[in-house]
Amino acid sequence: MKLELLNGDCLQLLPTLEPESFDLVVTSPPYNLGIAYSKFKDTAPRDEFLNWCKSWVAEVKRVMTDDASFFLNIGASPSNPLLPHQLILALTEGESPLFTLQNTFHWVKSITIKTTDEQQISAGHFKPINSKRYVNDCHEYVFHLTKAGSVPLDRRAAGVPYVYKSNIARWGHTGGQDLRCRGNTWFIPYETIQSRKGERPHPATFPVALVELCIKIHGKAQATRLLDPFLGIGSSAVAAKFQKIQSFTGIELDTEYLEVARKRLNPATDQDLLL
Repeated sequence: MKLELLNGDCLQLLPTLEPESFDLVVTSPPYNLGIAYSKFKDTAPRDEFLNWCKSWVAEVKRVMTDDASFFLNIGASPSNPLLPHQLILALTEGESPLFTLQNTFHWVKSITIKTTDEQQISAGHFKPINSKRYVNDCHEYVFHLTKAGSVPLDRRAAGVPYVYKSNIARWGHTGGQDLRCRGNTWFIPYETIQSRKGERPHPATFPVALVELCIKIHGKAQATRLLDPFLGIGSSAVAAKFQKIQSFTGIELDTEYLEVARKRLNPATDQDLLL
């Protein structure tokens, strides 16, 4: 696998990349919610933040092939819930929209369900909040953006087995396969860690498994050429390594985060890959 980790501002480095050289982009930019990044100030006025996003997203579009997918992960806060929607409208509406919103996925971090035998099960991790107005926020958005809204996906590549196996033969659309489309709710918990400072030294990471699902559902398999312009501590690079794809390019402003990413890609143990 060709692996390229670049240190610098994505607005300066993206223009140096070849046009139409990537068929998949998966990233999570700063959320502009006051998150305490090491080197980036996450408190710009909203209009300034949206214009900044349109600038780097325009460069992302330039380096994407016509049949590429752009999976954009962004969260909100209970007191600032409109940010993801404002951003996606800024990217998909107006006289010259940058992208078409093809799918919206919900990354569920924690969930409680009741089973068919009336057992209540809770799974996953969330950051509890102490509030009389808001409930705990247990999900984020993953917006699937494409140039024309018509990119075919390999839905079964990211699929799940049928609970009731009789459905495989009964429903013609299964084609005899024990896999169905996962849908647009993705339950992906974080790996359990003992120390955020020592094991996950970044305030806003996404799990490796989230990027793996994006790689699978996009459907290029090992021919995938993946870009992440906000690499952080390297979860997307680790996912690329796990999936054995053709190439990966990551851009990160913070040298400390980039060093963690490099160590994850050359770990002392397999567990160090996950964080």
